Amino acid sequence: MSFAPYGRDANPDKGQGTTEAQIRADVDAVAPYTRAVRTYASTGGLEMVPKIAAEDGLKATVGAWIDKDEQRNAREIANALDAARKNSNVVGIVVGNESILRAEKTPEELIEIIRKVKSQTSVPVTTGETWDVWLDHPELVSAVDYIAAHILPYWEGVPADQVVERSIGIYERLRAAYPGKRIVVAEFGWPSAGYNRDGAVPGELEQAQIIRGFAARADALGIEYNLIEAFDAPWKSFEGSVGQYWGVLDANRHLKFPLAGPIVPATYNATAAIALLLGIAFSIPVFRMARLTFTQASVMTGAAALVGAWLATVIDHWLTHYVVGGNKVTFVISIVLLVPLVIVMLYRVEELATIAFGRAPRRLLRGSPETAPTRTPKVSIHIPAYKEPPEMLKQTLDSVARLDWPNFECLVIINNTPDPAFWEPIEDYCRELGDRFKFINLPKVAGFKAGALRVAMQQTAPDAEIIGVIDADYVVHPNWLRDLVPTFEDPTVGIVQAPQDHRDADRSLMHEAMNTEYAGFFDIGMVQRNEHDAIVVHGTMCLIRRAAMVEAGDWSSDTICEDTDLGLSIVERGWKSHYTNTRYGWGLLPDDFASFKKQRHRWAYGGMQIIKKHWRRMLPNGGTRLSTSQRREFTIGWVSWLGSESIGALVAILSLAFVPFVLGLGIAVPQRILTVPILFCFGIYILHFIALYRLRVATTPLRMVGAAIAAMAVQFTVAKAVYDGFRYKDLAFARTAKGSWLADAARAFPALPEAVIGGGLMLSAIGLRMTNWHAVVEIDLFAFALAVQSLPFLAAAIIGWLEGSTLNAFATWASLRSRALAFLPGRAVAQGEALPEKAGS
Repeated sequence: MSFAPYGRDANPDKGQGTTEAQIRADVDAVAPYTRAVRTYASTGGLEMVPKIAAEDGLKATVGAWIDKDEQRNAREIANALDAARKNSNVVGIVVGNESILRAEKTPEELIEIIRKVKSQTSVPVTTGETWDVWLDHPELVSAVDYIAAHILPYWEGVPADQVVERSIGIYERLRAAYPGKRIVVAEFGWPSAGYNRDGAVPGELEQAQIIRGFAARADALGIEYNLIEAFDAPWKSFEGSVGQYWGVLDANRHLKFPLAGPIVPATYNATAAIALLLGIAFSIPVFRMARLTFTQASVMTGAAALVGAWLATVIDHWLTHYVVGGNKVTFVISIVLLVPLVIVMLYRVEELATIAFGRAPRRLLRGSPETAPTRTPKVSIHIPAYKEPPEMLKQTLDSVARLDWPNFECLVIINNTPDPAFWEPIEDYCRELGDRFKFINLPKVAGFKAGALRVAMQQTAPDAEIIGVIDADYVVHPNWLRDLVPTFEDPTVGIVQAPQDHRDADRSLMHEAMNTEYAGFFDIGMVQRNEHDAIVVHGTMCLIRRAAMVEAGDWSSDTICEDTDLGLSIVERGWKSHYTNTRYGWGLLPDDFASFKKQRHRWAYGGMQIIKKHWRRMLPNGGTRLSTSQRREFTIGWVSWLGSESIGALVAILSLAFVPFVLGLGIAVPQRILTVPILFCFGIYILHFIALYRLRVATTPLRMVGAAIAAMAVQFTVAKAVYDGFRYKDLAFARTAKGSWLADAARAFPALPEAVIGGGLMLSAIGLRMTNWHAVVEIDLFAFALAVQSLPFLAAAIIGWLEGSTLNAFATWASLRSRALAFLPGRAVAQGEALPEKAGS
């Protein structure tokens, strides 16, 4: 056996030697299973091996490591010769190990060294090289006393069931090429773990069958052979994924498989038991949920069982593999980052199962009340505006004037807008609309929108019970108040929220994609959160009981999402919230992709501020009146949105940074237990998105695709907002880069960072796939994961490109459609026939 007597935690590649005690223990460990040992060096304590091996009756073939360090080479040779002189059990000296294969020495240089060694000893001298080197260099054969051939079919990609025949065939080729020459198979083995190489698949069972099968054939044919190696070598992480697992004994000096008798395949009873227990533990919360259906519970417990199986596999991998050095760092970081993604995956499965297989929502407000309200409490509608176009704001005021509600007032609060061209027309228009419309001009007010709304509260009519808030661009339906205000007849209700919608989605493909993306949140997420009384309040189309607002402390300026902050504060005090997905108001979409990203950044950064402010209140003893279900929904909602997006982007960037080490240094790609979860979570994301949009959102498949692209396009934006949330206490103090070429390029193309990262990920995926010469499954999985991770970044780049393209206009597609129809027989469009620019909503 190849013999490297180093402790499990030793690393000879870093200059660490071995000790006499370690050698003695390891000789004792292999003595029952072998007749001889082979070393590869004669320094660092290995020169003691022959003497100690002789004590257990073992022969020794000593090695002299040869490389470009001539001083070390001299010491190696001197020690090897000394060992041969002093120990009669030394049966051979191997000068160099694959020195020609590694290009450390030329054949001529190595032959010269071998001749010098032979002149100083009577012990047979050779060198260790792969079998093809011996066939290619007959002059080397002539220089040695016997051929020491390395036959390692794994590196040739030979399937396990062909290894023995292949190896015997190679031996016969050597015999035929050099008749009469003594031939020793100086290395033969098979790894028990690691990645495949073409058809060669490592494994414990395969290792046992191959080594026992070869040994039986070799003994029958009288072939001398040496197994590589005695012990697993944890430090050999540089030899790809299999370098650590060639031992017949593991690193703890336990025999991996019986050398005689039946071979029993490894069982995974312990891993299965852990998986079962974890699956049961993760399923316990499922059975605490109310109104479960059998199918709903089955899907959710099935997902919990899958997560349990994955974690059990992770534990098994940690316990049964040598996770050391940089691999340990990579493994731990990967698991830490994957856990939140897996939690989000479970949440998405829960939402999918609930909507697809659960019961219909109970708390959702639907349409007009069946009976007329018994009373009509006064509603004070607040419309904050900052440098808004007067004509747009007039449309909003006109819609408010048409409200079918007898008892309301409307306060228009113009803030921080010194230019009279913005506010004078609105002041005049409010005067025209009558006494119910009050105009407030605040030339300079602190706190932005929240500050303006605080002033509005001070000027609200004393008898107003309900506060309504709408954005300056919103046109409201006449039935808004008539349908929703009666909900406040329940004195415990503090908030009634209607969804956002937009009236300008037909501006372009990009705007339609944005609008459909928004719809997913309001028709899916908000409906489900409403079932737990845990909606996200967004500051338009919102009705709030004045008493609840006062109790919660009015509008706050310590977050830039003052609406969500106030809504959460109200719910924390025990007030109920209700939601309807009926559209009662339509605003305007962001003008361009940069504005869309800026809006999402503001929401995500504000979310981070709210987490900092409220996280302690989410704890069981947080001093609020939140129920367990509410705390869970708010917490998982934050993790699902902010956590998954930011961690997803971080994992993608780290994966991209890892690629040069794989391509340039040959470092093994991550194990499949680290890449498969990424692919699985993405698959769940796609299934979740498609299924829930089809079930809940009134849209077409093409618009759904656009929504998916728009949703993915802001992943990096959300991730940056989370980063900014940790970095800046108040984003107002964050400096914006100006005057650099990078800033100018970013302004010219609003998705420049995403395009660079996404392009890098996709090119890396293609590069890995094209250079996967040996069809390693893990490389293909990693490449696939890189491609998947590139999609959110490329989605942003696609929208950024589309925005400036003629393809963004519906008229372009109408024209292309008419041209295509003209080529179809009988489908030509008659001259003058009108073509629709856009499918009906």
